[in-house]
Parts: sequence; C-alpha cells; structure tokens
Amino acid sequence: MGTVISDLRYAARELRRRPAFAITAVLSLALGIGATSAVFSVIYGVLINPFPYVESERMMQIALRDSAGRFRYPGMTGNQLEQVRQARSVESAVAEDGWNLTTTDGDIPEDVVAAYISPNAANHWGTPALLGRWLIPAHPPPGQHPARVVVLGYQFWQRYYSGDPAVVGRTIQLVRKDYQIVGVMPPRFRWREADIYVPLKVRLEPNIYYGVNLRIRPGVSVAEANAELQPILEGFARQTPARYPDQFRVNLRSIVEMYARPMGPRLFLLLGAVTSLLLIGCANVSILLLVRGAHRQQELAVRAALGAARVRIVRQLLTEAVAIAVVGALLGVAIAWKGLALIVAWIPTNSFAAESVIEMNVPVLLFSTALAILTVLVFGVWPAVQLSRPDVGRVAQASSRRVIGSAQGQRVHRVMVAVQVALTLLMLTAAGAAGKGFLRLATADLGYDPQNTMSLPIPVHDGTYSTWQERSEYFERLRSVVAAMPQVVSAGTSTNATPPLNGGDAGLEILGSSVEKPVARTNFVSPEYFGVLRIPVAQGRLWTGDEIRRGAALAVINQTMARQFWPNGDALGRQFRFLNMKDEPPYSPMATGGDGWLQVIGIVSDARNDGLRNSIRPALYVPYTLKMRMFTQILVRARVPPLSILRDIRAE
Repeated sequence: MGTVISDLRYAARELRRRPAFAITAVLSLALGIGATSAVFSVIYGVLINPFPYVESERMMQIALRDSAGRFRYPGMTGNQLEQVRQARSVESAVAEDGWNLTTTDGDIPEDVVAAYISPNAANHWGTPALLGRWLIPAHPPPGQHPARVVVLGYQFWQRYYSGDPAVVGRTIQLVRKDYQIVGVMPPRFRWREADIYVPLKVRLEPNIYYGVNLRIRPGVSVAEANAELQPILEGFARQTPARYPDQFRVNLRSIVEMYARPMGPRLFLLLGAVTSLLLIGCANVSILLLVRGAHRQQELAVRAALGAARVRIVRQLLTEAVAIAVVGALLGVAIAWKGLALIVAWIPTNSFAAESVIEMNVPVLLFSTALAILTVLVFGVWPAVQLSRPDVGRVAQASSRRVIGSAQGQRVHRVMVAVQVALTLLMLTAAGAAGKGFLRLATADLGYDPQNTMSLPIPVHDGTYSTWQERSEYFERLRSVVAAMPQVVSAGTSTNATPPLNGGDAGLEILGSSVEKPVARTNFVSPEYFGVLRIPVAQGRLWTGDEIRRGAALAVINQTMARQFWPNGDALGRQFRFLNMKDEPPYSPMATGGDGWLQVIGIVSDARNDGLRNSIRPALYVPYTLKMRMFTQILVRARVPPLSILRDIRAE
C-alpha cells in the first residue's frame, strides 16, 4: 500500500512539473468523452427511442402526395372514417381533434390544451394509464354525446393537482361543466402535446372533418396499405373534390418518419463530428504519451542502472497514465451531463417529438470513457515496457531516436499523426459547412421583429359566440382590453398568421390575369398585426376600424405576391377572389360578400412565412372578420419580458 501511495505522489509531482502536458491530455480525453456521450444521448432520445407507444412505426398519418411532390393531409368525415376502419390493412383508426378548454373551478381560469379522441380504440397506443384507465368505447352510437370524463396528462396532473395520487374519481370543471377524472397518463404519453384527453363526439355531418391516425396490422407493409387505401380515398375525392389535389397518390407516413427523422441528418452529422473529436483526443493523448516517454529515456535508464526493477518502472509509468485517465474521465462525465443540459436548452422544443425523453445514455457514456481510458493505458504501458529495458551502456547517447526513432515506432507515430490530421480536416470541413449554415440562418432578414412579443390563444367554446356579430365583438373586446394594459405596447388579432411559418395556401381567381392556378398564403389579421410585428406598409394603406368591423372585402398583399402576379407594378386596385371560400356556421361564419371579389388596397414588406430556410411565398392578408374561425390568437408586443405579464393578462 505504501508503494502505491509513493507511486501516486511521484506521479502527481511529475504531472505538476509538466502542466501543459497534463492539461492537454486531460482536456483531450474529457472533451471527447463529454461531447460524444451528450450528442449520442440526444440521438437516442430523438431518433432511436422517440415514442413510448407500442410499435410506433405502425402508427400512420394519411398523407397525399400531389403531382408536385407536396404532401397534403386530408381530414375525414365520420362516415369516411368508418369506411377506412373496414380496410383489411387497418388494425385500428381513431378520429381526433384539438381544442383549448378553460378551467373554471380555480381562482384564475387556466387555458388547457385538450385532445379530443374517439374512444373506439382503447389499445391504439398500447400505453396503459399511470393511474385509473384510458378512455373506453362509449356505448351511445356515433353522433350522440359520450360520457363527460377526462384523462389527465402527467404534466398537467403535476401542475394542477400537485401530483395527488387520489385524483382519480374527482371532478374538474372545464368551461363550467363538470368532468369526472378517470385516469392519469404516464410522463412520456404526450400525444398532440395535450394537457387533457376527452372523448370525441364523432358527428356524421358531411361538412365536419376530423384528423385520423391509423395503426396498420402487423405484417402489412406501408406499400400494401397505400395500395388498398388509394381507391377508397379516390372515392372521397369525387365526393369533395375541393379538399383533394387533382392527382394524388396515398402515401402513409409513420409518426416516426414525420416527427423524429427530420432531425436525423443534422444529428448524425454532429455525432460524426464529436466521434471524430473523441478519436482525435485519443490519438492526441497517445502521441503525447509516446513523446513524453521518449523524453524520459535517460531518467529511466539511470533508474535501471541504480537497480530499479523492470516491474517497478512499468508500474510507475502506468500509475501516471491511470492518473491522467481517471481525471480525464471524471471531467468528461461532468462535461457530458452539463453539455447534455445545454443541448436540450438550445434545441427548439418543436423540433422533435414531445414524447422524446433526452437523458444521459449511460452505456454510451461508459463506452466512451472505457475507450479513452484504454487508450491511455495502452499507450502508457507500451512505452513503459520499451523504456523499462534501456541499454545502460548507451545512456549518454540516448535520445528520442531510441523509442520513436525505431522503424516500428516511426510507423506507429506516422499512422497516428496521419489519422489525427485526417480527422481534424474532416471536422474542420464539417464545422465550416455547419457554421456557414448557422450564420446564414442567424443573419437572415426576417422581415418582422419578434422581440418582446408573444401569442395568446383565444378559443371559442362550443355553443358560444356562434353568430358572426357576436364573435367579432368578442374578439375585438379581448384585443382592446389587452392593448389597454400599461405594460403592453400594442396588440393585434391573428387567426393563423404567426411567423415564420404562417398562413394557409388558398387557390385564387385573379380578375384579368393569365396566371394559371394562382396560390397564395392567406392570413386573417387585424390592422394592428403589422404594427405589433413592425412590418412596414410599402404602398397603399391598411383597413380602417369601420372596415374591420364590417368584414370589408379588401386585401393587403406582400411584395412577393405583387411582383409575381402583377410584375408591371400595378397591383393596387386589382381584384381577386377565393375559389373555396364559403360560410360555415356556427364554426366559421363568414361576413357578407366574403366569397366575392376582394380589392387590393395595400402592399406590405415581405416577412418570412415558409420557415427560415425557404423563400418567402406570395402572401395576402384579409380582415380576420372576413371569416372567423372558432380559434384565434392575440399577438402582443410588451414593454417588459412578455411572460412576466401573462398572469396579469389572464386576470384581465
């Protein structure tokens, strides 16, 4: 024991004498271990194990690929859903809808995200409830109201009920109606990122559409399911041609493909970079150990001449290598944990599936650590074995040629240096490409100013504000109350126009234009919207208060639309109309004349509306009162950090 302590003391003195060597070796190991472990942990959580659902690769969204290669996701009526359920390749199918409800049994109402699920397929997800049960099939036939029950999401249960295990059987009040709590889902069940799950009333009306999620049967390929569903959906297209492309192919997409794989190329590129960093670190440490061993040849030769046993010399050098490996590994583990937390904080929450759990992957951490330690031990022992048998008669001539000057030493040294240089060049190339792309995104001209702004969702609950007049007055009353708050600079109404990915594509008919099948991004907003986001008016004007209140048939377009559809610069005063605009009470009442010709009265500057990587699309803005949906939002620009006044806004 005393000998081991003596070796450790001597090793500590040697490393203190050469701090540059010690720090370089330790950091090379630590950075490689930490970066590799952290990045692979992200890949495992986001790509390899993104969902807690049983065989999630069999859970499909129905997508249509049109002739231009774009995906469309058609909704289905209750009758159409029943036809799809009968398909041989379909194991189960659930209808779903999303809405926000409001808790009305607390001091301040809380807006909660509700997922409405048809309770016909209890085992569709294969995930049992943490407490109680999941939604079960309701006995009334389709079209009747299901039982007023609710299943809580784990996060909502923790937040609203402080994780009370006796919550099952209690009552929660949502929009002044009592719902019995029948279950709580486990932490990773985050379907649609909902707070609560309630049974969906599947109506059989032909103009009400639902989202659909399928689970194909085991052993059925996606191609087989596509082939079976193709004629079924072609029949649906003949019934409602406006909702389908002229030509399409059914293209089922698994939830893994849709929500997990898009980040795959970037994450694997990053994994390759950090793996290269680990290998470079190991190669760097090995070269440092070889060179340091060569420089100690005379010291070891003298110790051997004075009677030091070979085992004693090997043990001493091995102790020094172990000290470097242990310190590097411990620091690497710390970097891995801290680095993973930073990566999770930097990744936008909507860039991967909400169900993904990103936590440290212990096997990978152990593997990276073991590889680094093994490298240090091997290249610490190898020169130790060579140097523990020095030629005492040639001590005076000893130099680095004794170890690394031999043919074998030179070959090993050249290979290590070549590998290190190659990996470094590869990393520099990848880093340059990634850095260039990052700078391009970071410096992209957004066309709007998102600083100190936030979006407030304003749902309209079923059976309330059903007429056009009631709803328009309700939305304006909410907007004006928020805008009058002292901490608020301005507030504007936006139904579907939150950049940088906003608006919905709509087919147009342009009066006096030869443009074939024009399509533009359509945004329903109030005139304050442009001031909130600081989008300047380039030509013309915005709507007046009176025009908004009556849902005037007037439009504002962006510069891209003006250039593409009216290249002669005469867009102002031109007229167009929507191909599929219609009154849909009580869910989406339309203003009088909303389906007629709209006149262009203004042109605003371009703002990103198709993400940061894609070009700006032609876009038009119409009064949100032209057609009012059951959901809208208020965009707020505040004088303070917006979330700091969220409670005050809720109180208002």
